[in-house]
This record gives sequence, structure tokens and C-alpha cells, in this order.
Amino acid sequence: MMLNDRVLGVFALLLAALLTWQGWGLEAPFSYEPVGPRAFPLLLAAVMALCGLWLLVRGRERAEPNPRGANARIATMAALVAGYAAVFVSLGFIVSTVLMAVFVGRLFGGRWHQCAIGGVGLGLGLYLLFDKVFDVVLPTGLLSFGG
Repeated sequence: MMLNDRVLGVFALLLAALLTWQGWGLEAPFSYEPVGPRAFPLLLAAVMALCGLWLLVRGRERAEPNPRGANARIATMAALVAGYAAVFVSLGFIVSTVLMAVFVGRLFGGRWHQCAIGGVGLGLGLYLLFDKVFDVVLPTGLLSFGG
């Protein structure tokens, strides 16, 4: 089967439909945010569906095969995302985000010190943005002090 943009567009539409179906029923037992938990998956599904439609209508390019080693990096990235989701609550947002950023940075060829500085900046910066600006409660995990 020749892979091209239109095939990717069909997969994007199917994934958007699945995300919509799964996200539609998300409800919080109490309202702690103005838009509720279903807004993010539905917004993501809408953007994904628009991109999928664009690829269906305009897609003409044939996909090039992945360069050597790309499949291993893709599998590693998927494992990192799964690991991030697994430790998010227990380690907390800041620590898990720092670790994720460091390992993703290394995966893309960054030096250890660059990845560490970027990871700490990303973890702290995003935590402050969501906690202080957007008033979204994030888990503190290992960094929680007191009861």
C-alpha cells in the first residue's frame, strides 16, 4: 500500500472521532475549572479533524520512508510519553516534566546540561503558568511539603 497524505488524513479523522467519543462523556464531580475536563480533548479532536480534512482535500504527496533509526526513536518517544503518564501523579508535575524534557532533549541530540537547564525551566515555568495564571491544580508529588 502506498502511504500518502490522504491515508494519514483518514487516520487523523478516525483518531479525532475516537477522541471525541471518549472525551464527550468527561465530567468532573464538581466544577473546579470554568470549562470542565472535556474541553481539551474536544478542542484537540477538532484541530486534528481539521488537519485530517486538509490532508484529504489537498494531500498529494507520497510519504518517504523513515530514515535509519527513526522507528526506534519513535518507539522510545511513545515509551517516554507512557512513562510520563505513569509517574505524573506520584512524582508530581514539576519532577515528571523535568525528567520528560531531559530525556526527550537527549533523544533529539541535546547535551545533558542543556537538557537539564531546559527541563528545569520548562517544568517550573509551566507549573507557575498553570498554577498561578490559569489556576489549574497540578500534583506536586515529591515536592509537596507538609500535609
